[in-house]
Amino acid sequence: MPIITITREMGSLGKDVARELGAELKVPVVYHEVIDHLADRMRVRKSHVIRLLDGSAGLLERLTADKTSLSIYTADEIIGIAAQGSGAVIRGWGATHLLREVPHAVCVRVCAPFETRKRRMMERLGSDDDAQVAEEIRTNDEAHSAIMRRHFDLQWTDSEHYDLVLNTKRVTVEECVNEVLALVRSPQFVETERARERLRDLALATSVRAALRRAPETREAQVAVSSEAGRITLSGAGSTDEMLAFVEVAAAVPGVRDVAYRTDPGEELRPRFH
Repeated sequence: MPIITITREMGSLGKDVARELGAELKVPVVYHEVIDHLADRMRVRKSHVIRLLDGSAGLLERLTADKTSLSIYTADEIIGIAAQGSGAVIRGWGATHLLREVPHAVCVRVCAPFETRKRRMMERLGSDDDAQVAEEIRTNDEAHSAIMRRHFDLQWTDSEHYDLVLNTKRVTVEECVNEVLALVRSPQFVETERARERLRDLALATSVRAALRRAPETREAQVAVSSEAGRITLSGAGSTDEMLAFVEVAAAVPGVRDVAYRTDPGEELRPRFH
């Protein structure tokens, strides 16, 4: 089933493109549901998560925000949705970068020039306050850029990060949808068993990272996690006792077949669980 990830700018009509793609492919469009799940997992209000994401959070909210948990749990939610296998159009949440390694995921950026976006937002809001609307768009853009730099260490507007970049000043929503569908149905984006395995491994690794973050004894773990065919490898500095705690938490995650760890990049893997 198709996986389409879309990143957009305020006023770019990316929301419309996502909605039409979902209707055409008969798959869900994912966005708001993730906010509820993240708020529950982080034990904060939904409005807190929204303000962190759109750049409107106050100083105290930013200082007290658990940005590491937000990043880890977001990845777990998004990759888990993709791994369900029923197909989805995922809007925002860094999905274009989280799922970039999945062969059958189509990564799309929908954009438009600033003045075009401002005019659309003024019309949508019924506002004639040019300065206020412009400031709201800039704040949103800056927040998005900051999140992408922090979580992925990249400039998200660079076209090299996407399979397709669509400028809605010149291309209609319908034409955007047709361009995306053409990629989804092309041979290079066919869903294969190898692609499904890659997605399952990615999902399992993110589930283990989330479990390590959730468990009190491993919450501050500085450990890398990788997965291959259900076999988890943990890599990082720490005492043997600490690594054993990491292994115990990882082994309890559904789908994990066995766990191995190394405390030094050059050392042999130490199998600890089967």
